[in-house]
Amino acid sequence: MIGLWDEPAIRTSIQIAGNHERGNHSVKKSIVLLMTFVLALALAACGSSNNGNNGSNASSPSDSSASPSASAPASDSPSPSESSSEPVSGKVLAVGSTALQPLVDQASQKFMADSKYSGVTVTVQGGGSGTGLSQVSDGQAQIGNSDIFAEEKFVDADAPKAKELVDHQVAVVAMAAVTNKDVGIDNLTKDQLVSIFTGKVTNWKDVGGKDEKIVLVNRPSSSGTRATFDKYALGTKSQDLAGSIQEDASGTVKKLVSETPGAIGYLALSYLDDSITVLKYEGVEANSDNVISGKYPVWAYEHMYTKGQPDAATQAFLDYMVSDEIQNNDVTELGYIPTTKMQVARDAAGNVTNK
Repeated sequence: MIGLWDEPAIRTSIQIAGNHERGNHSVKKSIVLLMTFVLALALAACGSSNNGNNGSNASSPSDSSASPSASAPASDSPSPSESSSEPVSGKVLAVGSTALQPLVDQASQKFMADSKYSGVTVTVQGGGSGTGLSQVSDGQAQIGNSDIFAEEKFVDADAPKAKELVDHQVAVVAMAAVTNKDVGIDNLTKDQLVSIFTGKVTNWKDVGGKDEKIVLVNRPSSSGTRATFDKYALGTKSQDLAGSIQEDASGTVKKLVSETPGAIGYLALSYLDDSITVLKYEGVEANSDNVISGKYPVWAYEHMYTKGQPDAATQAFLDYMVSDEIQNNDVTELGYIPTTKMQVARDAAGNVTNK
């Protein structure tokens, strides 16, 4: 306030006013107006100062509350995928290999029970590897489950179909010859198996067993398990012999072999139990250690094929299939082998190399 009254212009105006006659009404009026003007300026200056202080105080809480967020560690903030991701939804049909079916079935139940995937419905069906590959190729299923490479099914004129499919390998499965418990043997050589599955040997006594007729339980030609057994156990194609039983579902094959005297068939390790006799192959047991090392040759990759790149729901399920949760638990518990544990690799032509 004092500074305002010391301003030269104001001081000069007051001095001029004092030199006029006191009775001059016009001058008095000017002085009154001038003082009113000065007072107004003073009040305005005070008001502006107070308003400035109040504005600063009002913004302080806002600045203070914003500060912790700005300086928070990056780990406390959601990742880009978390902040931008949307709930996955859709329907996934996985069809094909009955050897792979137990794993896909069990994993699908756990997948759908997870709240992150509550919007996705996964349906799993058998039918054999050939059926799975055909249906995914034709767009009838999102996933074709197969024990064989697509290149092994789609050949010659159909070869371009294999190139349209994307291979997702989720496990390794081994197959073993199995017999009814009354047969009386626990090992067969490659030559003996070939003789049995081509009809050259029809009685168990000819290969060291009891005097009993051999009953073949084979698979249809569309079966990936049959293709794997023919290729890596027999080295030739088995024959559909008169009087043999043909069944695709692995569970039914196990039941038939266990209940039929003299029966022989073959199953994935994931189906083996004490109700049947599991045969050694050339003296080598069908177990995970022998498969991993490459000592036991009758095994295959478990493929989950998609036609091109999968949609979001299908990709989420495929990612779940190769997650630690499934690979370290369900895969081994059900008799499969994680692909990462294999010490050897095999291509579509059957060539085996050390990793």
